[in-house]
Amino acid sequence: MYFPLHCHSHYSLLDGLSKPEDMVSRIKELGLDGCAITDHGTISGSVSFIKSMRASGLKPILGCELYICKEDASVKGKENGSLNHLVVLAKNKVGWSELIKITSESNRPENFYRKPRLSLDQIKSMNPKDIIAFSGHLGSDLSETIFGENAKLAFSAKTYKDAKRLVDPQWADKTIEMAKKYEGIFGSGNFYIEIQLIDSEVSPAQKVVAEGLRYVSKKINIPCVATPDAHYPRREDAYDQRILLCNLLETTLPSVEQRLAKQEDVSLATFFRSDKYYIPSYEEMKEMHTDEELSNTIKISEMCEDYEILGPPILPPYKCETEPDEYLRHCCREGWKNKIQNSIPQEKHAAYAERVQHELNVLQGAGLSSYFLIVADIINYIRENNWLPGPGRGSAAGCLVSYLLGITSIDPIKYGLIFERFYNAGRNSADHVSMPDIDMDVPVSKRDTKRDEIIEYIKMKHGEDRVGQMITYQTMMGRSAIKDVLRASGGISFEEMNKITQNIPDKAEIADDLEEMKKEAGKSSIIRWALENRADSLKEWCYIDDEGAFQGPLARKFEQAIRLEGTKRAQSKHAAGIVISPQPLTEICPMVLDTKNRQLVGGLEMQDMEDIGMIKFDVLGVAMLDKIMGIEEILENGEISNA
Repeated sequence: MYFPLHCHSHYSLLDGLSKPEDMVSRIKELGLDGCAITDHGTISGSVSFIKSMRASGLKPILGCELYICKEDASVKGKENGSLNHLVVLAKNKVGWSELIKITSESNRPENFYRKPRLSLDQIKSMNPKDIIAFSGHLGSDLSETIFGENAKLAFSAKTYKDAKRLVDPQWADKTIEMAKKYEGIFGSGNFYIEIQLIDSEVSPAQKVVAEGLRYVSKKINIPCVATPDAHYPRREDAYDQRILLCNLLETTLPSVEQRLAKQEDVSLATFFRSDKYYIPSYEEMKEMHTDEELSNTIKISEMCEDYEILGPPILPPYKCETEPDEYLRHCCREGWKNKIQNSIPQEKHAAYAERVQHELNVLQGAGLSSYFLIVADIINYIRENNWLPGPGRGSAAGCLVSYLLGITSIDPIKYGLIFERFYNAGRNSADHVSMPDIDMDVPVSKRDTKRDEIIEYIKMKHGEDRVGQMITYQTMMGRSAIKDVLRASGGISFEEMNKITQNIPDKAEIADDLEEMKKEAGKSSIIRWALENRADSLKEWCYIDDEGAFQGPLARKFEQAIRLEGTKRAQSKHAAGIVISPQPLTEICPMVLDTKNRQLVGGLEMQDMEDIGMIKFDVLGVAMLDKIMGIEEILENGEISNA
């Protein structure tokens, strides 16, 4: 058998199609033991990938396809803009930490230039000794070295002879030198020469490169390893991936096909000419590779330990003169004096005392004192600046401890609010504590930066390197999915697209129905819901017949859009989420560049952050709070007369 070591997920945005669960399905279908995830320049998909693989009893290997520049990444501009690829895999937990360090460094503003990137010398300076690396596929350093300055021409050559003629006269010496350089960086036994032949019929340069690299391998005794270059799970998924590529390139499939027919240059042309970038079977790989190349995939998989990156919540301790538990009780006593002692009738005090004692027993029994102290400190900072925080959102208003601390402004006993709706100790287990979720509403407007100042305060309080915002992803969903498909397919006006999509609801409108659909069918689709529930409005373009088949002039497009729903298409900074860590974030979480603000943010989504033990705090900017503050200011200044 073999182990696929070069696989992309949809975290390779608008390039990779595979969702983690689709990768799992394909690996199980092939009877393989697992696979690696090697997305372009990112390890942000690692948590969802590892969870999906383990849930099916498969082995996950975490890796990345790094972008490598010729000179130090701090050198910007055209002269250092050309990038090659290098696949790296984490052997163990130490290797995972090294991978976090490398990818975070590649995202620093001084290194990032269109892509997160590093030079080989920069990687060498990090001394990565628990990472396996391999180079050799088209677009990597070793393959480019074989052709030298003719690499671009060779990679697009139509025949083996055309590619062979473009080989650099000094290719052997140069390639041997480059391979030894890699081995020197990663250590003996941690570097392999990659042989990739899955698309050699369409890209004959692959055969030329494979011949050269096999020769080099024997010359210097660095072993070869066979890899696919999977960007989608199955061969039939190639057409769906092209929709992603067209959206990436801002073009249409008819336009690409016309240019290819005229033999014009097209970016990422190989994906439009070939359907071979899927996860192949062992039998398919065996037709192209030696037994040793295939057995080395198993050897590498065995070198990679099954280590743990997930973990229980790691709550940063609140810094105070006493223990957090005692300080929380002290703050509750102060809140009692201010809000209960002289404001609530004496005969009701017992009920309040019983409630607060119960809540403290539950919260402190779960080790949550620091959480409430941190939230209270942030709210106090807002009030100290004479800004207006929100009075309390959702079930958090049912917590009397929050009321006494000033986190909320609502007396839960007065209004009959239930603490267990906010936090229930029954959700906890011996190895996992469920975290509370208190949304902090803060004033925000276009003319000031109150929320940014609050975040800066949190960083000052807990450490610049221990506080970070996080990424979120825009996914193809409902309207956006059908628009992406129709736009890429061409031939449909924006006016007609809008007519179609006005009949596709927002996810929030039908959330309960989608949940039911998922329970019944295993997955949900906004587009399918619309076809089933708004059939008359959409039948001009697509409808589902009595046999359950899609019919109509755009039936295939609707089917494709449904398949693409949930695919990630863009990355941005989360609007509210902030994590606070007891240790530097770069030690436990990959950092990525928010290109809009040129700031590093946590490179995992909210749920993934929580899965690795990070504690999330939501600081939501609410424009209405700012407007209320503005009204108060107008009234205080007497700008509105009594008349």
